[in-house]
Amino acid sequence: MTPSPRRRTGAEILVDALIANRLTTGFGVPGESYLAVLDAMRDRDFDFVVCRQEGGAAMMADAWGKLSGAPGLCFVTRGPGAANAMSGVHVASQDSTPLLLFVGQVERGFREREAFQELDYRAVFGSVAKWVVEIDETARIPELVTRAIRVATQGRPGPVVIALPEDMLAEAAEVADARPVAPAETWPGLTDMAQLQKLLWAAKRPIALVGGGRWSEKATQNLARFAERFRLPVATTFRRQMLFPADHPCAAGDFGIGPNPALAARVRDADLVLLIGARLGEMPSQGYTALAVPTPRQTLVHVHADAEELGRVYQPTLAINATPNAFASALEGLQPPNALGWEGEAEAAHADYLAWSEAAPEHPGAVQMGEVMAALRTLPPDAVVANGAGNYCGWLHRFHRFTRYGTQAAPTSGSMGYGLPAAIAAKRLHPEREAVALAGDGCFLMTGQELATAVQHDLPVVVILIDNGQYGTIRMHQEREFPGAPFGTALRNPDFAALARAYGAEGFTVAERGAFAPAFAAARACGRPALIHVTIDADAISPATTLTAIRKQALARR
Repeated sequence: MTPSPRRRTGAEILVDALIANRLTTGFGVPGESYLAVLDAMRDRDFDFVVCRQEGGAAMMADAWGKLSGAPGLCFVTRGPGAANAMSGVHVASQDSTPLLLFVGQVERGFREREAFQELDYRAVFGSVAKWVVEIDETARIPELVTRAIRVATQGRPGPVVIALPEDMLAEAAEVADARPVAPAETWPGLTDMAQLQKLLWAAKRPIALVGGGRWSEKATQNLARFAERFRLPVATTFRRQMLFPADHPCAAGDFGIGPNPALAARVRDADLVLLIGARLGEMPSQGYTALAVPTPRQTLVHVHADAEELGRVYQPTLAINATPNAFASALEGLQPPNALGWEGEAEAAHADYLAWSEAAPEHPGAVQMGEVMAALRTLPPDAVVANGAGNYCGWLHRFHRFTRYGTQAAPTSGSMGYGLPAAIAAKRLHPEREAVALAGDGCFLMTGQELATAVQHDLPVVVILIDNGQYGTIRMHQEREFPGAPFGTALRNPDFAALARAYGAEGFTVAERGAFAPAFAAARACGRPALIHVTIDADAISPATTLTAIRKQALARR
């Protein structure tokens, strides 16, 4: 039944269009350019999470999109507000996350004069957004918003930027409500699946790599059943560990930065790689060396929701244009051969993964990252763990075992500052679950003001702040390229626990061996946002090496 037209302002039509599509939570920083939208939200009991900086708000929207599959919503004002949001839009672009960024714009009659805080949004966001549109006519809001939802969610998901002229939002029009839309699923053809079965039956050393967007809990369950029936080793790509349960007997581990050498060898020596949903970009491809460009030595079956990604970098033996949901469902129809040509490979791959990820080695300093990782394993399986970027993430990727879909929020783009905003979004989306953020000292202070957002909205997230007094990743590269000559990477940090208390959160300090587990238990139990300030030795740069060792190796090469 077609909805009847109603006369409303542009702002009211916009919010009604979002609500009609079950998009009822947004993150943002208020601005005078979209005051009418804020007023429409208030009248409709829309859940608007007031943030402290637009970059953090956009990262929250990205995490919402990652964890829910629906577009995350971010609202910012023109000019500086939009520019600040760019960091989160870039994450959504590289991470294939559905996101809608609504930006206030100058009045239509003021454009092209460089009015106050005016930007050309098509020029500014054109290289990172899937689509940039400015809504000039109030009556077209339902049309363009529903189109934006489809663009953000279909094919390879990504961000859409929608500019809203201030006077357009105040103008009234008589239009019907927007209809709810759902992204179209692209199904693999019967011929594709038959060819895949033939390739699998002929294989001797196959492996599956999974990543990207457009997954769901059902899709991951279907994939797990397929892997079990075929006893096929399955590895996840960079920061996509929640797509395959770590406790599954076919789990081969994380094929990201610094992977298990045994897994790297397994991918390199495979005769068939089934790549599902992922682009296999620079990080998981080990700098485009795991598979040769453009024609891999391995038989490559590439499954992706966006046809433009098939053959973009790697020329596959079999290209299948299908969404992960549809493809994983179609896997139910494949039958394993009577005798597996790769008998025992899944068990060996899983044993290698368990040995690689069991216990973190000792490193210099009193506080050991192994204690942190052991404590994280006490979380319930549905807890969401978020992180930003930095060498501290290496411990998380290697030693934390994700066993459920929807429990990981991490930027494949490598954006610092992501962990805290992502944990806040996770807690807003799933208030019944625990949400934990890992951040480095440099990482945290890029969005640390959002701790005030967690306090204001009563979102009891736990932040584990790993403080080594430096931009550790950059210092590591410095020691490799310019050994013994650090410059521009040292940090003089505040008392982070005291800073947390100043925001109204709980603050804990861990500087001694054995102190982390009780601090973590207290932070989880306090019922408020909490931060644990963990100081580690600057030399403890990764699970595999130290800064001292890197420096000695670099000097020896000279």
